[in-house]
Amino acid sequence: MSKNLIIYYSRKGQNYANGSVVNLNKGNTEICAEFIQKAVGGDLFEIETVKAYSADYMTCTQEARAELRAGARPELKRYLNSVAEYDNIFVCGPCWWGTFPCAVFTQLEKLNWIGKKVFALMTHEGSGLGHCEKDLKKICAGATVGRGIAVHGADAARSGNPVASWAKNCV
Repeated sequence: MSKNLIIYYSRKGQNYANGSVVNLNKGNTEICAEFIQKAVGGDLFEIETVKAYSADYMTCTQEARAELRAGARPELKRYLNSVAEYDNIFVCGPCWWGTFPCAVFTQLEKLNWIGKKVFALMTHEGSGLGHCEKDLKKICAGATVGRGIAVHGADAARSGNPVASWAKNCV
């Protein structure tokens, strides 16, 4: 039986949803990561930055854009040292400027991906998967990158069935 890992970055607090900034007690991506875990089992690993992004949504988006343009790799509070024990790795995050937050790349670049199956889940407000699958193929060298899923962030809490169906098809 295969072993699954769900790596995710999620933003609580101010988020953009259907044209407005709203306050979330739990981030959209975290909700989806938990749907994956419930559907196929596996371990959850939350990516958390040492330096928090701004609580203000608009300021956070500017910080994220600056990081992406600079190729920044923000320091994390903790790191996974290995994914050797896992067969399938789900990489989940919000779409920030067309891809995952740079903090996700900080973690991914530290791991050996040879022989792993990798799947992207991206929450968004209109960007879909952006170019995250292309980025995963580059960063997760040696892995097979499967078909990802884009989840409209404002609908994350109601996305349990499609996320579960997708996750089950991945493994």
